[in-house]
Amino acid sequence: MIRTQCGAGLGNGAQHSQSLENILAHVPGIRVVMPSNAYDAKGLLLRAIRDNNPVVFVEHKALYKLKTEVPEEAYEVGYESEVKQAGEDITIISYSAMVNVALKAAKKLQEEGIRAEVIDVKSIEPLDMAPILQSIKKTGHAVIVHEAVKKSGFGGEIVAQIQEFAFESLKKPILRVTAPDVPVPFARNLEMAYVPDETQVIEAVKVTLKGGEGE
Repeated sequence: MIRTQCGAGLGNGAQHSQSLENILAHVPGIRVVMPSNAYDAKGLLLRAIRDNNPVVFVEHKALYKLKTEVPEEAYEVGYESEVKQAGEDITIISYSAMVNVALKAAKKLQEEGIRAEVIDVKSIEPLDMAPILQSIKKTGHAVIVHEAVKKSGFGGEIVAQIQEFAFESLKKPILRVTAPDVPVPFARNLEMAYVPDETQVIEAVKVTLKGGEGE
């Protein structure tokens, strides 16, 4: 098991802020796990250590700033995707630190009467699509959120599988909220603009529900 980091937000420049999970997931036989919170990080780490397969455990550096109580005893968390918030209108799919951004967006959307279901993809390989497909069949709409750039990002794989296994349930095209296709900026103000935020997620959700064209 290899433990490593990913993500921007700490002013480390492009060479230390990449999101390369899609490259890792492309290699057959390697498992890629990406927790979104402290509880899952501990449980997934123990699961990965006990896994007989090679696992790359990818932690987003921004998560180190979060403080959460976790049990002292040993416990495992499964690789399965988890519905973090139930909703009926649209499905927001994310992983790693962007799950927390998606949850913030969902909370604000709820104040406007939009009920978004948020799904945390804890493991991108193996990828548990069952909760995602079940949610899409209920809501008919989807937005995928990840920090990696859009081009060749792992969100494209999730889109492909939704298209393959739940196409008839889709009412509108799937939108992706990602970082722009540029190297991660070093300057703090540019880096903050680079990382997706809840405002972009909210906009994508509204565009999807209205059937407009997103970027």
